[in-house]
Amino acid sequence: MTGPEIAVDRSSPVPLYFQVAEQFAAAIQRGDLAPGDRLDSELQLADRLGLSRPTVRQAIQHLVDKGLIVRRRGVGTQVVRGEVRRAVELTSLHDDLVRAGQRPSTSVLELAVVPCPPAVATALGLPPGSEVQHLRRLRFSDGEPLAVMENWLPVDVPRLTMEALQADGLYAILRAGGRRIRGAQQRIGARAATAAEAQMLGERRGAPLLTMTRTAYDDQGRYVEHGAHIYRASRYSLEVTVAER
Repeated sequence: MTGPEIAVDRSSPVPLYFQVAEQFAAAIQRGDLAPGDRLDSELQLADRLGLSRPTVRQAIQHLVDKGLIVRRRGVGTQVVRGEVRRAVELTSLHDDLVRAGQRPSTSVLELAVVPCPPAVATALGLPPGSEVQHLRRLRFSDGEPLAVMENWLPVDVPRLTMEALQADGLYAILRAGGRRIRGAQQRIGARAATAAEAQMLGERRGAPLLTMTRTAYDDQGRYVEHGAHIYRASRYSLEVTVAER
């Protein structure tokens, strides 16, 4: 069993459970507790810290809700892999994972030429019913499912292959084919996971998901792809830098 040194201040107005949870969270962020490390049991922590079991239980639940630890039957409470933090900029998830020192991998769920849905045709500036390349992928980070990504591309951009999509990110493939992504229109939101999505991502039904839709264009102003992606909120966050005007 593993656990950092925890000090609680009973005179502080900060709730005891929150003091405990924040010190565990800090230890996880520093790397003092690594993915897979097991924490002491509620009873052991309560005895060590001189706290009640309900207080310790509340602290552990707070960490579970933040996606930092997980309870596993027969194993105990373990630290999970840290969330992926991604700046809101024009990059691909594959490249962001590589830069973060994580190992991306991809399962291609669908790749076909199909009639373009009306909403996607509008986004790409195509006539309704135009043929487009349609792909759906499940992206993993260090072997754990992270995102489901669905994209539509005009047929005149580089033709995609299963092999290329499994080996590299979409934007890298487009760049290699001579298309330079210059900008994008992007919308970020949130919703609950469906049963099918939860199963693919290893989450419970109704778990929070981050959503992102993006329509990218090249340096000639031509739309090159429209994407609709969902991400595990327990493992993924978006960062934005703001400045006073």
